Amino acid sequence: MNNLDQPGRDPSSPRISSGNVSREVAARPGKAGGDADAPPIAQPTRLSHSEVRTILVSLMLTMFLAALDQTIVATALPTIGHQFLDVSNLSWIITAYLLASTAVAPVFGTLSDIYGRRAMIITALGLFIAGSVLCALAPNIATLIVARGVQGLGGGGILPVVQTVISDVVTPRERGQYQAYFSGVWTAAGIAGPVLGGVFAEHLHWSMIFWINLPLGVLSLALLLPKMGRIPVFHSRRKVDWIGGVLLMASAVVFMLVLTWGGNRFAWLSPATAVMLVVAFVLAAGFVWHARTTSEPFLPLSLIGGSVVPYAIAAGALALGAIIGITVHLPLYYQVVHHLSASESGLALIPIAAISTGGAALAGRTMTHTVHYKRVAIVGTGFAAVIAAILAMVALPLWPLLALLSLLAFGLGTAFPVSVVSLQNAVARPQVGTVTGAMNFFRALASSFAVAAFAAILLMVLGANVSIGQDGGHQVNAISASDLTTAFRYVFAAAAAMLAGAALLLTLMEERPLAGPAT
Repeated sequence: MNNLDQPGRDPSSPRISSGNVSREVAARPGKAGGDADAPPIAQPTRLSHSEVRTILVSLMLTMFLAALDQTIVATALPTIGHQFLDVSNLSWIITAYLLASTAVAPVFGTLSDIYGRRAMIITALGLFIAGSVLCALAPNIATLIVARGVQGLGGGGILPVVQTVISDVVTPRERGQYQAYFSGVWTAAGIAGPVLGGVFAEHLHWSMIFWINLPLGVLSLALLLPKMGRIPVFHSRRKVDWIGGVLLMASAVVFMLVLTWGGNRFAWLSPATAVMLVVAFVLAAGFVWHARTTSEPFLPLSLIGGSVVPYAIAAGALALGAIIGITVHLPLYYQVVHHLSASESGLALIPIAAISTGGAALAGRTMTHTVHYKRVAIVGTGFAAVIAAILAMVALPLWPLLALLSLLAFGLGTAFPVSVVSLQNAVARPQVGTVTGAMNFFRALASSFAVAAFAAILLMVLGANVSIGQDGGHQVNAISASDLTTAFRYVFAAAAAMLAGAALLLTLMEERPLAGPAT
């Protein structure tokens, strides 16, 4: 297909020639939905296959750092609480990281489009490593919580910047299969994190869960920085809308606090929860008003409109929210209904994480070789919705349950590479970082919302006097197996609805041709 026939291209725009390849000039940075394969603003020497491999390996190591830190800390929390003689504030060690990482995701995405990927990946890794050192040296739990917030600032920036660099190095058609590799990184971190956290806390010292980030972070920078100068440059300097950024981050933090404290520290219908919801709404409304009235908004509202981006963001958010919401609460189900120990419950979650990577790999390969690439994600998420509906209707023994959950994870995994690549392919190259940061931001909000909503469902069925902790702590002894089986039917039904919604959104999403080698 001719380049000029691709959606999002302006047939009247000038083109530049390089050899036998003719390409259009980069889209204007302020224009949403522009040329999805515009040439770089600064054209370096073409990357060799070995250079691409080195860059991707270093990016995978960088993402592994952020993914590992979300799983390695939980198993060391009891040891940390024992040393500092403070158990009541342990949940803030997780919450501080979550709040910071969610709030800064769109910030790093936007700034990478303004100041470049190199500056932002150095900043993100620098904050993450500095936060890790501060965590390891923390003399008390208050300092540790603050340090975890600093670490979250870096960790929240790593994911969108890494995904944006991938888009600079690999064409959209080939990008899906590489996104599957990065899904495998999350799986490896999900398996290794709890094991390493337990070993470090029990046999060495809990601070090792943070010290390990230092050599890994330095190695990642050593591999990546020498090659960053050869990566195509698509960023464009412009004025930073800090007012819009602060409004967006503040509204996100308040909303995340509502989801974290609701039903736990405060009742859902309490005045405190209502006040926080009003504050979050006012800040969000202020952000929207500011974005509509300023000339260069932090997150252009037109960028998250159209026939591709909002559908891709919402579909990915629903799919991720469903799987996160299920996996957070499944250990309770395993322990009460199937009488597994805490460690056995953790092991029973591994197939879900591992097999979802297989679904992502299938979708990535399909995107490389077929024109109608979104069909695999529509079928996959629809299949996952059917499996969730079956689980909502039938109570199964452990092994059949694990088999169906694995099939659910496989189908659900197809949504992630398709949604990421589709939205990156639909916007101008100088705006890929901004839209990728927005995607991660909404995914994090959807995941937190799903965890809170599923916890609320369990509380409604089991009774308000039962403790359902969003950080993994549950009041197991007070729950009967029959009551929990009934409650989880509603949880699986909610997950089925979310997955059906993801399939519908992918169906409605425009399927634009992917730039890259012909199929």
